[in-house]
Amino acid sequence: MSESNPSPGPAPAHAAEPATRASVVRGGVIVAVVVLVLLALGAGRMVVMRMANAKVLEDNAGEHAIQYVKTTFARPSGSGQTLALPGTLQGFQQAPIAARASGYLKRWTKDIGSHVDKGDLLAEIESPEIDQQLSQAVAARAQTAASLGLAKSTTERWEALRKRDVVSQQELDEKRSGAAQALANLAAADANVQRLRQLQGFTRVTAPFAGVITRRNVDNGDLIDSSGKTLFVLTQMDPLRIYVNVPQSYAQLVKPGQKVVVTQSELRGRGFIGEVARTAASIDAATRTMQVEITLANRDGALLPGAYVQVALPLAANPTLVVSTNVLLFRGEGTRVAVVDMASKVHLRAVTLGRNLGESIEVLDGIGARDRLVVNPSDSLAEGDAVTINAAGDDAAAASAAAGRPAPAGKALP
Repeated sequence: MSESNPSPGPAPAHAAEPATRASVVRGGVIVAVVVLVLLALGAGRMVVMRMANAKVLEDNAGEHAIQYVKTTFARPSGSGQTLALPGTLQGFQQAPIAARASGYLKRWTKDIGSHVDKGDLLAEIESPEIDQQLSQAVAARAQTAASLGLAKSTTERWEALRKRDVVSQQELDEKRSGAAQALANLAAADANVQRLRQLQGFTRVTAPFAGVITRRNVDNGDLIDSSGKTLFVLTQMDPLRIYVNVPQSYAQLVKPGQKVVVTQSELRGRGFIGEVARTAASIDAATRTMQVEITLANRDGALLPGAYVQVALPLAANPTLVVSTNVLLFRGEGTRVAVVDMASKVHLRAVTLGRNLGESIEVLDGIGARDRLVVNPSDSLAEGDAVTINAAGDDAAAASAAAGRPAPAGKALP
């Protein structure tokens, strides 16, 4: 009898556990490796990003550390400038005419606006007192002349008697002295008559020069005395003169013979050429100005004395440099300008300033024509600072400004 094989049964539990454990371990290892790889990738990415950010920050810091400036150059003063000064027209000669003789105004012959020539009669004064004094002086002169004639004839007779020794020498000398006194009295009488005749001539008021009557202060019948009351004002209309006060800073540039242009706002479009006649050659300590006299032709009578005018006075150029006022630095140690050298380094230089021309100013000392000056320098700018400039654009702008042309558009600064 054969034995049947028994059928296989399920594996025991303790035989399946090692395989399951190995599979779990392998999965855990794979997960750990993946996690570590991911962590490594994240760390690498973080390091790369931080390095990139550090580079950007470094570049930005370097960019902000650079100072960008605009520069310019000093220019020669050129043909000078024109100084505009206010002035008042005056007649070349202007005289208040008064009477030397006393009396009543008999008549006047010229009124305001009348053109008169030298010697023309302006008014007549009636002065009976002077007439009577003149008559009395003439009579006294005739009396003195008669006394002189008697004294001369007496002297001649006494000289003849002296030759015969009839009279003494003392008596003859007395007669001669009497004749000399009579002669002196006649000379005094003649002088008195001449004085009164000249005084009588003053009753005719005449024009001392050719001009225009600009004022009349009397009328017929007015009482005239010798106190100096002004009867007429006579003004010479051609030429005219103007007095202007030139500031001290320009006084050395004004010379006699310079041409000036005179304008009046009421006469638009017209300019009148005048000439500097003379200067005071001194500075008024009160106003710090120098008085200048200008003569101006007025042949057509367009200009009127007393009018307010503007005088354009061209000034000779100074051999100095001129810079824009926006290059100046005002520090506690004095006025400075920032000069950029060939190595783009800043140097602060002290300057001596001259005349202020408004938007520009003269520099007497401290810089040269080839020095590159910083425009609108910041207060923080210091000696030795490194700067970046647009040299090509600044040079073109400076050349255009010197030639009087508009500056071309340069490269924009960052």
